[in-house]
Amino acid sequence: MLWTSPLQHVVLLTLNRPSKRNALNNDLIAELAAALRKAALDDEVRCVVLRGSDAFFSAGADIKEMRQRGFEAIDNSARRSAWRDIANFPKPFIAAVEGICFGGGHELALLADIVIAGEGASFGQPEINIGILPGDGATQRLTRVAGKSLAMLMILTGEPICARAALQAGLVAEVTADGKAQSRALELAEIITHKPPRSAELAKAAVLAAYQTALDAGLEFERQAIRHAFTTSDQQEGMNAFFEKRSPSYRGI
Repeated sequence: MLWTSPLQHVVLLTLNRPSKRNALNNDLIAELAAALRKAALDDEVRCVVLRGSDAFFSAGADIKEMRQRGFEAIDNSARRSAWRDIANFPKPFIAAVEGICFGGGHELALLADIVIAGEGASFGQPEINIGILPGDGATQRLTRVAGKSLAMLMILTGEPICARAALQAGLVAEVTADGKAQSRALELAEIITHKPPRSAELAKAAVLAAYQTALDAGLEFERQAIRHAFTTSDQQEGMNAFFEKRSPSYRGI
């Protein structure tokens, strides 16, 4: 896992297992979880961008590891804990996807708050082709995002969909020219870093609540989140700047 800081308040994480097309073995998942825990605790970090390579985001789970260890390779306490840490990362999280995004790699992208895809990217859940099914969340998250019919199509046939189809289904936010997903993701990250950090985190949590609660409970979560936002110094700074016709300076408090 490579960690760089190309912009102020932005961390760029790169999946760095090119010889295996960034297949997600237990070690790589643990490294990503550790990097996100570090970013979560660093007040200087306001947004994280995750990328693979120009040819592949991730080809999926490590099949060799599964063959050697069986079910335990994808269902052990350390792996479950790492996936929870990734899913619960509290700050804005953007995935820049180029090329192949299959299996566990697609399930990882489903954990991002915003997905930017290159034109040639493809998304798939091919696990059925080796006699299993998605095991890191796709049967649930893909269905919630894209609907039952497309989820069934992808999971039961194992056939991938193109970036444009993923855009239409709501799996990605934007499609760029090939090779431009990372630069666009960083542009969006920079925009986000100029917003009040606590409000961004609260907004993320409120949106995610829509996938995990009934409508009434989600609306109450939103109400409590905005109530909390009104207690921050950044909220006062934002409104003062609006009336004083100047750019706000947010400090994350």
